[in-house]
Amino acid sequence: MMGGRRWNSAASATLVSVLIVFGFCISSCFAAAARIHADFIVSSCRATTFRRLCVDSLSSYASVIRDSPIELARSALSVSLSGARSAAAAVSKLAADGTLAPREAAAVRDCMTTTGDSVDELQRSLEAMGNPRGKGEAVAGLRLDDIQTWVSAALTDEDTCMDGIGGGRGMGGVVKVAIRRQIVNVAQLTSNALALINVLNSASP
Repeated sequence: MMGGRRWNSAASATLVSVLIVFGFCISSCFAAAARIHADFIVSSCRATTFRRLCVDSLSSYASVIRDSPIELARSALSVSLSGARSAAAAVSKLAADGTLAPREAAAVRDCMTTTGDSVDELQRSLEAMGNPRGKGEAVAGLRLDDIQTWVSAALTDEDTCMDGIGGGRGMGGVVKVAIRRQIVNVAQLTSNALALINVLNSASP
């Protein structure tokens, strides 16, 4: 009877030990995988102009991106689109401000148009991103070449907004700073997304 209890106690202790070791191994494996995924993002972001922003904006997507250049480009597009929507909303709100001087109002309206176009182009690009089939091909027969064109156009729209705001002599400092802060960030995100898409397309067979 005593021997049976000792055997049960020893078996339980062994089982607990095995579970602890197993849990440790699982935890270590997940940690190692997370480091590999993070390193992939850091390495890939070297192809971009704004590397720190690239890493910071994509790190939270590491578990989705893993080591996939396609998911990396798609995530970069998603981040850029989110930023563009926020910028467009801010510009639209500013455009509705009835206290703006005529020149300020005109510049803001122009910027509202270009940021709206940027959102449309990035949305179209994100929807088109799929599993490439051959050189530059994406979902629904679209090509990564097309996506490159749309993202490049979105970046041009963002630059146009900044040029219009920055070059307006009648533009007040507060308005200029408020818009520029929004647009500069999304333009940098879009530039990074375009760089990653360029790498993806150039690597296609």
